[in-house]
Amino acid sequence: MMDLTHDRILLAHGGGGSLSGRLIREVFLPAFQNAALSRLDDAAVVELTGRRIALTTDAFVVSPLFFPGGDIGTLAVAGTVNDLAVTGAVPAFLTCSFVLEEGFPLADLRRIAASMAATAAEARVELVAGDTKVVERGKADGVYITTSGVGAMRDLPGGWGAPGPGDALLVNGPVGNHGFAVLAARSPTRSAISSVGEIPTRCTSASFTRNGAGFTAVMATRASSTRPERIFSATATPANG
Repeated sequence: MMDLTHDRILLAHGGGGSLSGRLIREVFLPAFQNAALSRLDDAAVVELTGRRIALTTDAFVVSPLFFPGGDIGTLAVAGTVNDLAVTGAVPAFLTCSFVLEEGFPLADLRRIAASMAATAAEARVELVAGDTKVVERGKADGVYITTSGVGAMRDLPGGWGAPGPGDALLVNGPVGNHGFAVLAARSPTRSAISSVGEIPTRCTSASFTRNGAGFTAVMATRASSTRPERIFSATATPANG
């Protein structure tokens, strides 16, 4: 719930759980109410010049910035691609904004940019615009990244939408590697944990079925600070396909 005593935001409001949901319902939905937003999907589906497109935006703040299997740049691209794909869109273009802390090493920024480029190429999307701001030393945790994405909606089978009774979800592979990797990198005992070796990034396939139609997605386990899956591609297929 809101911190009604002090009327202040708590860290938990950014965690993607019940507090985040209440913040959205009590602050943002009343302020920005419209049909697309009210669905509260991972991406908004709107119509533009007769075509249905999906739009999404996501901010990434993770500590540490680098961890086994990826970094904040990997998350920024993969998380936005994921939000478009799970809505039923074909991800196409991304934009990104960087909030940089004064004194942040340029070598680290180049490393993050390179990982973003590699992840975008893997997901077959292009980063086509961006913005950069610099804040005073101590006013940011190195770098914050916000990515926005757009994609064209697929022609999905009737009844497609949120999971419901009778739906099937099949996951083949691990889904917790990313979360463990970040926690291990934060730990004061991370040197002992790292002796196990780098936590692998594995591809995982997931299939959803509904009303005789299926949806197959390909994901990797290092993608999002709040959801450990990323989806690179998604296709609607017959349920027996």
